[in-house]
Amino acid sequence: MIEPAEARAHVLAHCAPLATVALPIVEARGLALAAHVIAVEDVPPFVNSAVDGYAVRSADVAASPVELAVVGEVAAGAHSTHVLTAGEAIRIMTGAPVPDGADAIVMVEDTTRLDGGARVRVAQAVAAGASLRGRGDDVRAGTELFGPGTVVTPAVCGVLASVNNRTVTVTRRARVAVLSTGDELVTDGSPLQLGQIRESNLTMLLGLVAEAGAEPVDYGVVTDDEDVLADTLRRAASECDAIVTSGGVSMGDYDVVKAVLSKIADMRWMQIAIKPAKPFAFGLLDDGGGATVPVFGLPGNPVSSLVSFELFARPALRQMMALPNIDRPQVLAVAAAPLRRRPDGKTHYVRAVAGFGEDGRVHVRPVGAQGSHQLVATSMANALVTLADGDGVDAGDDVPATLLW
Repeated sequence: MIEPAEARAHVLAHCAPLATVALPIVEARGLALAAHVIAVEDVPPFVNSAVDGYAVRSADVAASPVELAVVGEVAAGAHSTHVLTAGEAIRIMTGAPVPDGADAIVMVEDTTRLDGGARVRVAQAVAAGASLRGRGDDVRAGTELFGPGTVVTPAVCGVLASVNNRTVTVTRRARVAVLSTGDELVTDGSPLQLGQIRESNLTMLLGLVAEAGAEPVDYGVVTDDEDVLADTLRRAASECDAIVTSGGVSMGDYDVVKAVLSKIADMRWMQIAIKPAKPFAFGLLDDGGGATVPVFGLPGNPVSSLVSFELFARPALRQMMALPNIDRPQVLAVAAAPLRRRPDGKTHYVRAVAGFGEDGRVHVRPVGAQGSHQLVATSMANALVTLADGDGVDAGDDVPATLLW
């Protein structure tokens, strides 16, 4: 058996970042910038009001309370051409341009409308500059907003839109082929015959690929026919950036997946010192154009398939997209219950429910069933607890945990 760190290093060494591409900002969400982004406009583009109220000359309200003539109104999206003079005020809404002559805004809460709005009583003096947003207060044209490696979040999209940067250069999203094999898998909802089972890994893995930020491509369930599977894998390699399969990677198995990949790809079949997900395969398949795409051969047991994806495939896919954080968040958690195991030379990954305790730390409690085939219990887990080889830990002990949220 090999250590998980060795398997991870081997996988990551063969998953280089993909090419860059220019995309509209709405299509770039979740991807990593591949170039510096420079603001091309000021934000805000003009001096505007930070509140609803009245634009005034601060000198006119220094001896408040005072009454002023209301000579106009300006809403957001409009503007006033009137130049404010002594004794005048203009009603103004948040975000509206401040009229010439005004140097402050009085909040509406500090005023009283008089004569049907023709006049206003100002109860509070304000200093020059009060409640004004200056041009370029947020961003000045020519400044760098974001550097390479920045993930385009919704907030980043909002900033880019605000300065009219409508297109950005990013490392493109990985297209990932996902497929399962087996004549025993039923996908159409028909009654099961003896020996048949419902397909589940394909459905799960499509979701995990999408959750990793990549684009899953459903290649369906392929029958146990070597020629059909070989054609499907070659087509997937020509159309996608990576391939994820499940099943047929155990030592000694003669499975269609193993038989075919051994012939058409450069594979490494591994037995990793972990539980679950001991069997794992990784290799490179020619894309038909002179390049290769990574192939992740995950175990067939559903829990093993999930854990294997999290440990090896997910970080590799995120590395291919040049995302800065390829791993899930990891914390030193508190065991809320004893976590027992027996020495076997392996690292155990216990599926657990994690939450914050009154002490502000993350506490973890194992889900009920830990079998590699028991997906129902695992589906409720939001953490993987790492138990080193040995007898486990007692309640209250610290344990490393990977958060799946």
